[in-house]
This record gives sequence, C-alpha cells and structure tokens, in this order.
Amino acid sequence: MSLPPSEIPQGAIRFNTDSQKLEFYAQGEWWNMVSDTPNLGTSSDTTAGARGLFYRGYTGSNTNEIDYINFASTGNAIDFGNALSSNRQAGATGSSTRAVAVGRDSANNTIEFVEFASTGNAQDFADATATRAGSPAAMSNGTRGVFAGGYSGPSITNLVEYITIASEGVNAQDFGDLTVARSEPSRAQSKTRGVIGSGRSSPNFVNTIDFITLATLGDAQDFGDATVARSEIGSDSNPIRGVFAGGQTPSAQTVIDFVTIASTGNAVNFGDVSTTVSSTRGSASSTRMVFNLGYNGSSYVNSIEYVEIMTEGNSVDFGDLQSARGQAAGCSNAHGGL
Repeated sequence: MSLPPSEIPQGAIRFNTDSQKLEFYAQGEWWNMVSDTPNLGTSSDTTAGARGLFYRGYTGSNTNEIDYINFASTGNAIDFGNALSSNRQAGATGSSTRAVAVGRDSANNTIEFVEFASTGNAQDFADATATRAGSPAAMSNGTRGVFAGGYSGPSITNLVEYITIASEGVNAQDFGDLTVARSEPSRAQSKTRGVIGSGRSSPNFVNTIDFITLATLGDAQDFGDATVARSEIGSDSNPIRGVFAGGQTPSAQTVIDFVTIASTGNAVNFGDVSTTVSSTRGSASSTRMVFNLGYNGSSYVNSIEYVEIMTEGNSVDFGDLQSARGQAAGCSNAHGGL
C-alpha cells in the first residue's frame, strides 16, 4: 500500500516497477534519478569523460596550475593548463562543457573559463558585479553559474550573483543575498537547487546552511545546520546528496557530513577523512565526490581522497595533485546540477 503524498518524506527513493527506473520524491512529485555517467574515461585519457578540475591554489606561494582527474578511475591528477594568474581562493563551477572561476585572494572582479573537453590555458570571460575573494561558493544548473559569499573588497559579503555560462562577454548580475555573510563556504547543487553551507563570518565560524532556487532570482532561505561550524571544506554533490569533508574550526577537521538536497534539515554524519584537513576543495560526478586534502594542520599536501556519494563511510585514497597545495577551487562537468 503506497503512502498518500502528504506522508511521503522529501528525498524518499523508490524503484518504479512500471518504468523500471529509480525515482526520488521532491516538491510534491516523483522524479527520475539520473544514475548513468556517460563517456567515462580513465586517469590517463586526454579526452574528456566525467572530468574534475582543481583550479589554482596555495603551495606556500600562489600558483596558476590547473589539474584534472577522470572520476571513473583512481590515479594522479594531470596537467590541464594555466589560470590567468597565480592566485588562490577562487570559486569554480561548470556546465557539461565549460568551467568558470571567479575570485582571488587579492580581490578582483575577473571571471575566467576553460573548456572541459580540451586542455589549455584559461581565457577571460567577463566581470563580476564586485571584487571577489574568500572562495565564494560556486554552483550551476548547467545554464546558469552562481557565486555566493566570500570577500568583496575588505569585507565578508552576503552577495549572490550569476552568469550565463555559455555567454562570455556578459558581466555577472545580482541574484540576491545569503542569510549570513560568510567567506570560504561549501556548496552542493541539483538541477533546481543550490546549497551554501557553513563558512566564516569574522571572527566566528558558522554552521548555517542556506539554499537558493537556481533558475529564479531572490534571497537565500534557511536549509538547516551543519554538524560542525567550519570553513575551507571539500564539498560537492550528485543530484541527490551534498557531501562536505574536512574544514577548519579553526583547527583542521576530519568530519564528513551530508544533506539531502531536495529536502531541508540539518546535516547528518557521513564518515571521516583519513587525516585532519583544511583548505580543502571538492569536485563530483554522479557517483563520487573527490577532494584534495589541502592543509593537514602542519603542511600542505598533494593527496586526493574520495567517497562514494550514496554510500556512507570514510574517504579513501584517490591519487595526488601535481603539487602539494590548498585552496584549489574544484569543479566538474558531471556534478549534480547537470
């Protein structure tokens, strides 16, 4: 006997025996769950499958490196090209074809892009509405790229702005405001919703999680709370679940927690990172969230770990970045918003 719609919990999953498809319940309807990842490559491929990027970062000094991985296999990251400048604290997201990044530790309004299917150096895209630093949370529904929080000028900001990813030369526009101004927040996304988690609201760390509807404009709304108030988190999502790993409180953390994007509510424990980490950033396919370990409390490291998003547990080794660094913005052509 099936439950009446009023009693079905948001984020519930079922197998439809008529359509032979896996479905999840959100906003009063059952939706088909995307469970395939087309054209997966291997770690040594030069063609793009489900590909993740790690963009710039800090090695003890700023770097312009861009690395890439292929999610289907484990292995070391490979050189993709160079960003427009040596810098850190960017926010990056992507469509299925293009990655876009905004923000530098020396606040700047430049937005840049690369094409996932090729390797090569970044190109100028357009300008943000204000100078951006502090690793804004970057999300996408495949058409629109949204950047939330970070620093604008000397101050932590609640600014949310957006671009159309396919339209280089068109500057960002105002989207709305976060419920709490914060720098170094985490992110997750589905096709309809962007989630902005935790961060630093000087001098305090916050556990506040917000959400926005990506296709419309307006201020963020309260989603719930993270298990720990922290910033500098490795995070991303598939269409169902957002995963948040590590971070600082200000001490480096091992905690991994998660949320179900279609519902609201507090984050739940997922597992642990193999060591304490901060300055971490993440990138996801439909099955895996991969993150660099960044800073382990005493030094920058080149290690990359991953979790299977729909299976709770501790993270395991994936490979290594080209260089030991933190604050390297992560993005992919296969995240939950696509």
